[in-house]
Amino acid sequence: MHKLRAHALISALSTITVAALLATGCSAHSPATTGEAAGSTAEASKPGTDDERLAVVSAPTGGVATPTAVAAANTPDQARARKSALTVASYDRKSRRAVIAAPTSGSGTTPPVTPSTTTASSPTASGTPQDAGSGGANSTTAVAVGDVIASAPAPGAPDGILAKVTEIVDTAADGSATVQTEPAKLNSVLGKSKADGAVPVDPSALNVEPLVEGVKVSWAKTGDLTFGPEGAKLPLGSLRIDVATAVKTAADAPASAAASLKGFVQLAPEVAFSYDGSRAATSSSPSGAFLGLTGEWTSQWQLKGRAAGATNGKPIRIPFAELHADPVIQVGPVPIVVNLDLVCYFRVDADGRVTVDAEQHLKGDFRVGGNFTWAKGWRGVSESHMTGEPLKTTVTTLGDVKAAMGAEATVGLYGTVGVTADLAHYLRAESNATAGGSANGTGSASGSWALYGGVDLSGTLNLQLSIFGTPVFQTRIPLGAVHEEWLLTKGEVRT
Repeated sequence: MHKLRAHALISALSTITVAALLATGCSAHSPATTGEAAGSTAEASKPGTDDERLAVVSAPTGGVATPTAVAAANTPDQARARKSALTVASYDRKSRRAVIAAPTSGSGTTPPVTPSTTTASSPTASGTPQDAGSGGANSTTAVAVGDVIASAPAPGAPDGILAKVTEIVDTAADGSATVQTEPAKLNSVLGKSKADGAVPVDPSALNVEPLVEGVKVSWAKTGDLTFGPEGAKLPLGSLRIDVATAVKTAADAPASAAASLKGFVQLAPEVAFSYDGSRAATSSSPSGAFLGLTGEWTSQWQLKGRAAGATNGKPIRIPFAELHADPVIQVGPVPIVVNLDLVCYFRVDADGRVTVDAEQHLKGDFRVGGNFTWAKGWRGVSESHMTGEPLKTTVTTLGDVKAAMGAEATVGLYGTVGVTADLAHYLRAESNATAGGSANGTGSASGSWALYGGVDLSGTLNLQLSIFGTPVFQTRIPLGAVHEEWLLTKGEVRT
């Protein structure tokens, strides 16, 4: 009797095991994965928990491809993307059509995290078979309608891609698909997660275009890699631009008073990014967000001679270098492409009478950007902490002049403009003259002068910050101007 009961128990367990296998591993729509690939797929597909905090780091470099992230439409938590082996083979910005490539068989890469199980010949909800396309009836599409794809720069998309699939236009036997897309929002891939961090911009990745003669570029990168004459002297992660250029001289100035500007600006910029979707429902606005630029600033420059007066009441602006970079930051599994543009310039506002030889050293940090909260909406952030000291000061004739060295920065995501900021430090000389005379007809003029250093910081938030999934605003929002000025030195002059 005991043996009969044991035999019956074993038979029952065997029946349950077979039924479980039929319901899971032997399903017609379950891709067969074994070994390491199966483990990778399971790990990538594992859903996270609400209020998950994602790391904000630099994307892989050194020739390593940045993985794509896909928020699949057919998963319960579609608002959270997962790493995928899919790639954007090409993209047409005009038509918004993309070719999404599946990993090649046997390549050793992880298969798509959430592949569409609808073949090209599968019936739709209405019972009508879909167009088989060029892939034939047995092809399986790499993506499905409703999927949201986040990709690093790809052929035809130098600013990266954040797009939602609206139509499967064509499929191929290898699983790739031509799809129609529309722009998507970051909350569709970040969902209810949280993220907060600042990522240094690799100075070697900045493309620098000199706009005047005499511009030299130096940088120091982690790993003791340096470039340029000053590279070995720079802190790691810093970019330095040296410039020396002539400035329009006042018409009545002697040859010895030819106006010129020279100096350098040294930056260690970081992209600051934060996102808080913890209290947001799927596809709704996040609770908070921030995008901006922070970093350290060091500069030293000299104004010499008698600069010409301002033209039509406007200061003379001399751009001397343009910089551009598209760094990719990794927010959890999601690659976010940041577009960074910098224009370095001199600006001179003079009355054409004063002759100076002044030099200043400035050092500090800055933080500019846009901050969103559900209660207050988007608001500008502008902070600067700078200290300056005079290195040389000579005023030989009376008059007023203000000369600045600055950088205008634009920061955006996926090719959209988000924040524009203008940070400039300046030297300002002003004087007050008194005149005296004598009975023999001779006269003299004397006066006091003062030299000031200062910082001006201004900027705007732009409409495209709605890429976070926040409500759209119709006007530009000023960051809020920062103006600081300090006395460097003062003295007297007699002519």
